[in-house]
Amino acid sequence: MIQKNDKIRNVAIIAHVDHGKTSLVNELLKQGGAFSDHQVVADRVMDSNALERERGITILAKNCAVRYKGVKINIIDTPGHADFGGEVERSLKMVDGVLLVVDAYEGPMPQTRFVLEKALEMGHKVIIVINKIDRPDARIKEVEDEVLGLLMDLDASSEQLDSPFVYASARNGIAGLTVESATTDMQPLLDKIIEYLPAPEYEVSNDFQMLVSATQYSEYVGKMAVGKVTNGQMVVNAGATRVNYYDEAVKTNFKVTQICEFMAMKKLPIEKTEGGDIVCISGCADVGIGDTICSPANPQALPFTKISDPSVEMTFLVNDSPLAGKEGKFVTSRHLRDRLYKEADKDLSLRVADTDTK
Repeated sequence: MIQKNDKIRNVAIIAHVDHGKTSLVNELLKQGGAFSDHQVVADRVMDSNALERERGITILAKNCAVRYKGVKINIIDTPGHADFGGEVERSLKMVDGVLLVVDAYEGPMPQTRFVLEKALEMGHKVIIVINKIDRPDARIKEVEDEVLGLLMDLDASSEQLDSPFVYASARNGIAGLTVESATTDMQPLLDKIIEYLPAPEYEVSNDFQMLVSATQYSEYVGKMAVGKVTNGQMVVNAGATRVNYYDEAVKTNFKVTQICEFMAMKKLPIEKTEGGDIVCISGCADVGIGDTICSPANPQALPFTKISDPSVEMTFLVNDSPLAGKEGKFVTSRHLRDRLYKEADKDLSLRVADTDTK
């Protein structure tokens, strides 16, 4: 029997680079009560990776959550660069709707088209957020028309063409259903998420199934599989099976050692999963993105959308220059190989293969 979990909304924030996704997440976390009143919150708090903070961009999609009016809103902040398109595609598998953030001056850009097309293909509902309305050169009406034109170009459904607009300035922490009403806080956007985006659906009576859309690592519990609970329920210390839709050879039985839910910027341990929620499951060291964690009694894999192939190919060779080995902590090809394979384990759009030479 299919049920809706009205206590949960799963949403991804998508946009072209620098249109304000991560700043918007910052404000949703602040005003959703994720931080205490006296806590000092850094800009772009979701960009926790050292390279992200150095470059000022989002590279890895990240999960967080807030509670608002009794509803848990799971939020996924996604990258804006085309180089990290695989991060966007896998993230969209976990959500039921998206916030499309568009700069009030620049309007839709190339990556806006890419991420919106992926969301429309999956049938997601869209809330269009015209951001940076405080810019003196903002051209809000023209940008609205450009977004609607893009939706038509991408063959959006009639429902998707009627997507609501919200006007915001993430930097100032304000949003409204009209430009004039965007003066106080982000509540109009949070209200629209609850009102417009659908609650996740799940089969309560079926055996447990969760498609792994991301992986994380903890020094305490090892590798953690992140995904949305599609069917059934899983409890801590129960048996589970890892399978893969495209590879019948993948089958691993394991015991679930920990289950965590996302809340604010943290992962909190829970005893059992809730249908439609996005959770972390620990216990299988070999789990990978695209695998399905399911009940051992009925190990049925869920299909996983093929991620776009990489757009750049590189060959790494042994450095035979006079400066070889003079700089850096890891300077051997073995160190570099291990590091690349470790990165490929969590970046689904990255392909790594050994060359013929050893």
